[in-house]
Amino acid sequence: MTLPVSRPTPAAAFPEYRERAELSKGQSVDAVHRMVAAAMEARALSNVVLADVGCGRGDLHALVGARCSRYIGVDAVRYDGFPDAAEFVGADLNDPGNFALPGGQADVVASLETIEHLENPRAFMRLLNRLTRPGGWILVTTPNQRSLLSLATLIAKGRFSHFQDVHYPAHLTALLDIDLRRIAQEVGLEHASIEYTKSGRVMFSARHYPEWAARAFPRALSDNLMLAARRGR
Repeated sequence: MTLPVSRPTPAAAFPEYRERAELSKGQSVDAVHRMVAAAMEARALSNVVLADVGCGRGDLHALVGARCSRYIGVDAVRYDGFPDAAEFVGADLNDPGNFALPGGQADVVASLETIEHLENPRAFMRLLNRLTRPGGWILVTTPNQRSLLSLATLIAKGRFSHFQDVHYPAHLTALLDIDLRRIAQEVGLEHASIEYTKSGRVMFSARHYPEWAARAFPRALSDNLMLAARRGR
């Protein structure tokens, strides 16, 4: 498979991303990376072509790079620290119709904490489906709107915990787990499941729940979740 590899892409190439890029700095939380790595291990996904769509700094590469024959990061901005061993493709993720990667050739398409930044999650999921080969896996993470923290914030402030004023305009689209399941069904994905980081912040504090508690009540005590689904053969 031949995939185009871009030169470093400045935020100015996609000016609508500049403010959002400066807010996120291309980072995600370690628990999300570990959840995706564990999902790949559980499904025995190795020696794969992985497209990390909305890759940020490419931090996922440190955990799953050994499982990849190729790791292609896709984002509007090539952030400082992107791994030299990975390949980079610049793309406007709000414009799925103008996308450089060929379709149907990635064994795994991962998108970590990206879908909530975008204007049209359904168009984005159709893009991820198009990039995935038949039988390949799609792994999409986003904040968990049904955690105790998020529901308490909704009651107290009228908005989910990851969608407060301080998060705007970086975070645009809040999706429930049922929304992800419905979108997966709409685009024709199979074997869809929701998994959780089992890591979450205690309500209105900087502390995290004990690991045993988060494992016992993953939906309630996880800050982030993941849709894992397979493209039909």
